[in-house]
Amino acid sequence: MIVKIAVAVVGGFLGWVYMRIKPPPPKICGSPGGPPVTSPRVQLNDGRHLSYREWGVSKDEAKYKIIVSHGFNSSKDLKLPLSQELIEELQIYIVSFDRAGYGESDPHPKRTVKSEAFDIQELADKLKIGPKFYVIGFSMGAYAIWSCLKYIPHRLSGASLVVPFVNYWWPCLPADVAKESFELLLVQDRWTFRVAHYAPWLFHWWMNQKLFPSLSMMAGKMEIFSQSDLEYLKNLPPNSDDNQEKMLQQGVYESLYRDIMTGFGKWEFDPLDIPNPWPDNNGAAHIWQGYEDKIIPYQINRFFSEKLPFVRYHEVPGKGHLLAFESGLCEDIFRALLVG
Repeated sequence: MIVKIAVAVVGGFLGWVYMRIKPPPPKICGSPGGPPVTSPRVQLNDGRHLSYREWGVSKDEAKYKIIVSHGFNSSKDLKLPLSQELIEELQIYIVSFDRAGYGESDPHPKRTVKSEAFDIQELADKLKIGPKFYVIGFSMGAYAIWSCLKYIPHRLSGASLVVPFVNYWWPCLPADVAKESFELLLVQDRWTFRVAHYAPWLFHWWMNQKLFPSLSMMAGKMEIFSQSDLEYLKNLPPNSDDNQEKMLQQGVYESLYRDIMTGFGKWEFDPLDIPNPWPDNNGAAHIWQGYEDKIIPYQINRFFSEKLPFVRYHEVPGKGHLLAFESGLCEDIFRALLVG
């Protein structure tokens, strides 16, 4: 009798644990009961769909064609303060897309850093952008650009990594550089990234448990922003984030959580092992870093700029993580990428 009770208790406990760590199924766009498809999409070779948005001049008229990879908790509809005058002056065509699991792009349960590059390449091919194009990645979306530099360098005319994500467990990082940067983060963020790196199977539970604080950004903690970031946020018009619900409509696990687990997981390559994509000096990768950035401290990106000969480093004094949303700096980022 006692054995039966013990087995029942253990079985019940294990069942409870399983339900706590098991992520919910996604609500896939266009599926029965799922959100509707309202944006243009391409179908990839593995059957998934990528949702995209085209803007700027037409592809046929464009001198420069750019694919934009959005950041964490964002989408293809990110609002960049790029003037129509600059777009027309340089004849820029831009396509931004919802990365896997965000907005109206299908989730990718086997998503890796490597798969991000091939999503971008397939998107370019399906839209007939041409054999060469530029890429820009913002914050978390910049790990897709590292992937492009590694896996599809022959397709790139240039690249820009804006306040780019860093993985504190990259083997190439000197221990002191990684430690210095990591310890600048809030304690709750350090633990969140540790769970994503060492125990991704536990990440859904970690992000939903109430015993310990998890990711500060999702908790709305304003101390993660620099003074310039706070000034920008203060001046935002009402309802400026009206696409928030649509960004995450397929579920936070396949968008936000998987984004973090992919970025902080074990990569297929080390950034310092990337050979120069432009040995003839006909292109470059630009890194833009706010010196006051509290979300991505500058130390690691400055380190990369000193080690990779194809990187041009732009460290902006007095600016934080949201520097790309200031109109003057946004245009500087695009000009530097396209015309140097």
